[in-house]
Amino acid sequence: MRRPVFRLPAWLPVDGYILALLGTVGLAALVPARGAAATVADGASTGAVALLFFLYGARLSTREAMDGLRHWRLHLTTLACTFVVFPVFGVAARLLVPFVLPPALYTGLLFLCLVPSTVQSSIAFTSIARGNVAAAICAGSFSSIVGIVVTPLLAALVLGGDGGGFSAHSLVSIVCQLLLPFLAGQLLRRWVAGFLTRHKKVLGYVDRGSILLVVYAAFSAGMVQGIWHQVSPLRLLCLLGVEAVLLAAMLTVTSYGSKKLGFPRGDRIAITFAGSKKSLAAGLPMASVLFGAQAGLAVLPLMLFHQMQLMVCAVLAKRYAARADAEPPPAVGPDGSGPDRGGSAVGGHPVQRESEHQRAGR
Repeated sequence: MRRPVFRLPAWLPVDGYILALLGTVGLAALVPARGAAATVADGASTGAVALLFFLYGARLSTREAMDGLRHWRLHLTTLACTFVVFPVFGVAARLLVPFVLPPALYTGLLFLCLVPSTVQSSIAFTSIARGNVAAAICAGSFSSIVGIVVTPLLAALVLGGDGGGFSAHSLVSIVCQLLLPFLAGQLLRRWVAGFLTRHKKVLGYVDRGSILLVVYAAFSAGMVQGIWHQVSPLRLLCLLGVEAVLLAAMLTVTSYGSKKLGFPRGDRIAITFAGSKKSLAAGLPMASVLFGAQAGLAVLPLMLFHQMQLMVCAVLAKRYAARADAEPPPAVGPDGSGPDRGGSAVGGHPVQRESEHQRAGR
């Protein structure tokens, strides 16, 4: 007899993993790691980050990434949105300091603009919207790879010494904790890929558990140092308002910009979802390396933005799908084949849509 699995109701617009993250923050607030416990938590967090990026490298199919290079215009557009347009908006938001945002929250907002795009949620929303799923897979993967190098370099450029915590030591930490494990995963992929595939579900819990550990260590350090007294509820409301404007601006840029560039409908959907979102899974470990003890406030804007983007993009994906269903069916050629309406199959296999909205929160 199968054990019942707890799932949040479909109508509840909150990602279950976000609730787990918030619970971890609450635990850090009530029982922060101090003294020897803090040392253990920091060491475990460092190991968890290295393990995460080893798994990222081991899972990435080199053949799939190379096949995606053929669609270079789409990938360059997505990367430009992620690592050029987003940072430009982030730098422009400096005008809001200190009247709307305090310096600590602005640093977190700027960091949010530097992290790579999501993979799982971009794929899920693109599929729900009848977009080019194969392009979304490659775009999200490329963004994650490029972000390992570009995000720290952008942090050094735009954060500098303004409380960003970036230094030569941070660069060494990035190489040792992020880049080297990722490369090791790629090199060992041929031997460990089968194991990872067979234990995909268990390793998914390892992924998420590792990130929860990173969050606990970061927020514990913040509690011990008393940095949370710097932020008032009004400032948090202002942050939410700024992030709502940022998300709306990026959705507009990706949607209308891709249309102006002449991309077909399926590609435009992939660009819209891959180019307007930010990865919590990649951003949290990077923040722990870049900001150290100050990572608590630095990751708060990313956590809020992540939940906001899931809620907004879920609605947007359903609207895209409704428009596709309302359109007349594509013309069928003489051989009985017709154009693919949304690129909703990868490698000739249809993408399952039933549980994609649940997977989008990863």
